[in-house]
Amino acid sequence: MMDLLVATHNAGKLREFEEILSRYAVVVRALPENSLAPVENSETLYGNALIKAQSAFETFHLPCVADDSGLFVDELEFAPGVHSARFAGLDADDAKNRNLLLEKMASVAPSRRAASFRCVICLIVPDRFLEPQFYLGVLLGTIAQEPRGNMGFGYDSIFIPSEGDGRTFAEMAPSEKNAISHRARALWALAAALAN
Repeated sequence: MMDLLVATHNAGKLREFEEILSRYAVVVRALPENSLAPVENSETLYGNALIKAQSAFETFHLPCVADDSGLFVDELEFAPGVHSARFAGLDADDAKNRNLLLEKMASVAPSRRAASFRCVICLIVPDRFLEPQFYLGVLLGTIAQEPRGNMGFGYDSIFIPSEGDGRTFAEMAPSEKNAISHRARALWALAAALAN
């Protein structure tokens, strides 16, 4: 059994970490509610995941894990990408980000709506690994023409995974999403590393 502090205040992400890692005898711990989030000023998912993991480790001195994820839309030159959480501005919420993306894609034909969700996880466990470890998960899909479904968070209601049946992530049960998602793929790689 291993305890891991997850460096996020995003309840949706935390649920996904719990759901997937609980199968591997990993107990997920949440950050204290009043802990400050570090400034994510890297231009890469790897850099931001490292910033969050290092900040949590330096503050709490516990084995920790952090992720940075993004939606990369081909037609928008791979935006919003690393800026997915702040696509519509620093005060943006999920709805504002989705609406701006759909606005920018309004005239784009169905055949040109390709996108990918990407997740990079950074793991810091000094007594197991000398350096921070990174794990990547990628899932291809397309952007829907309007939001569908009320499950999930972020861009889930407008992302249709290629490996699904035409539903958006937000139309899937959490167990269905976690069977194919970008974050699940990165977490499986992390779990395999911890099992060795």
